[in-house]
Amino acid sequence: MHDGARLIRLMDGVPRIVQDDWRMIDSAADWDGSPGAVLPLELALAQTERVRAAGRTGIWLAPADDPARAAGFFGSIALIGVHFPKFTDGRGYSTAVLLRTRHGWRGELRALGEVLQDQLYALRRVGFDSFALRADRDPVAALQAFATFSDVYQGSVEPPLPPFRRGSVAA
Repeated sequence: MHDGARLIRLMDGVPRIVQDDWRMIDSAADWDGSPGAVLPLELALAQTERVRAAGRTGIWLAPADDPARAAGFFGSIALIGVHFPKFTDGRGYSTAVLLRTRHGWRGELRALGEVLQDQLYALRRVGFDSFALRADRDPVAALQAFATFSDVYQGSVEPPLPPFRRGSVAA
């Protein structure tokens, strides 16, 4: 994972390229307790009080992490990242849906790791609102992914209803 890179963030529903001001932490030795860190779930659970006292912090979930275990931090964190170790690993999509629907996470939800342009439209649909592309990918070119489709047939986190349920039926 990378720090200080540019990423794509939805702002009022519009994808924009912004500077990432979060620091990704991989181990306890990498974190001095200062704000602006995104910690692995297991580290956050082991240092719950320190996380809550740090101020602006976030957590990130690995594919096998149970999103329910993150719910206890919702009142004290600003960001949840979901790590995609391979672009073919789809478990993060389910994690996002669970965080948004079952667990009620309303803060920033970021896709991390092997995130590619082709995934962005689908990632947005399941609730992600920021996207840290793989380091070798161009975020400017990736913005096109959000305009690939004009509508969808199924409901999801975004939009929650299919087209035939969204509009009124003409009489």
